[in-house]
Amino acid sequence: MAMLPYGRQSVTEDDVEAVVAALRSDWLTTGPQVDGFEADLAEWTGGVGCAAVSNGTAALHVAYAAAGVGPGDEVIVPPMTFVATASSAVALGAKIVFADVEEETFTLDPAAVAAATTSRTRVVSAVDYAGHPADYDALRAALGGSDTLLLADAAHSIGATYRERPVGSLADLTTFSFFPTKNLTTAEGGAVASTDPRLLERARRFRNIGLVRDRDELRWPDEGGWHQEVHEFGLNYRLPDVLCALGRSQLRRLDGFLARRAELVARYDEALNDLPGVLTPGRRSWARPAWHLYPVRILDGRRREVYDRMREAGIGVQVNYIPVHWHPAFADLGYQRGACPVAESFYAQELSLPLYPTLSDADQERVVDALAAALRGRTVRPAAA
Repeated sequence: MAMLPYGRQSVTEDDVEAVVAALRSDWLTTGPQVDGFEADLAEWTGGVGCAAVSNGTAALHVAYAAAGVGPGDEVIVPPMTFVATASSAVALGAKIVFADVEEETFTLDPAAVAAATTSRTRVVSAVDYAGHPADYDALRAALGGSDTLLLADAAHSIGATYRERPVGSLADLTTFSFFPTKNLTTAEGGAVASTDPRLLERARRFRNIGLVRDRDELRWPDEGGWHQEVHEFGLNYRLPDVLCALGRSQLRRLDGFLARRAELVARYDEALNDLPGVLTPGRRSWARPAWHLYPVRILDGRRREVYDRMREAGIGVQVNYIPVHWHPAFADLGYQRGACPVAESFYAQELSLPLYPTLSDADQERVVDALAAALRGRTVRPAAA
């Protein structure tokens, strides 16, 4: 029997036809599908403008660049995230300040943010862990009216809402990821949304090598019709038309993806509610999560044992994430273990169970059976193919 992955893409013939149509058009790189994809994304962000980019890490880099992050600046980041939330700011010269997460949702703790903010804090980056929005109103209040920008790393949470407001409209800058395991995919891809048109324009320019073509902005406008200039350095983070065509097709099914994920989460909650040795994920009443992950906590120091037994049983569980400040690249900069005890305690217990729209009820029951067996100290061997 094949290994069940913890996440996977859902690609249909409609998706394939959309990509083939783009391949047969006159545009492969930056063309009408890019504009269309950005417009379609804005329907999910409450009308907030978006800039498509080449991947989720690029989205973070672009957003930090748009925010003007540079040497001497501090960026506050939770440790319970993929390393790119922090490393992309380091690439611009910033110092990372890690702030702990809240119990229950394991999103950025507003009280920890208030304690960590200084006059050098340029950006506070919240992460919608597992698809559950952070507490954005409380985070905004924690900034105390300063000019610090709030960024939402929404790699997990497109389609989620916070107090009935859509993700993408909650922070000054929002970043998305469209990696295959995410809630929709462009193969590789991402986007930056901003409630501030000036920040969005800076993001668009940075993702396009910094090129300026608007005659009103050119320093030497009479050079010729071919003329373009670079006023600030940028990089080529463009997402091509072919992949935007895939993204547009996927967006048409995002409602269905989210509904199936929510259904699977409800089934997991019911099946695991009374299972000794495991805690199911928490959520707040004001949130409608997008559920990219289903992160359980394995108690009594048994996470490694349960992980190994479930992998042996053909269940592709995962751990999300190693606390960012534990990575050697940050340890070598002087960051210490023990600095964020809530996140570190959660990491010691966390196990992500398979969750994706095409996961069948039968395969989900197989996951539950394997978890129950692992907690009893047994391994359910996968049946021969």
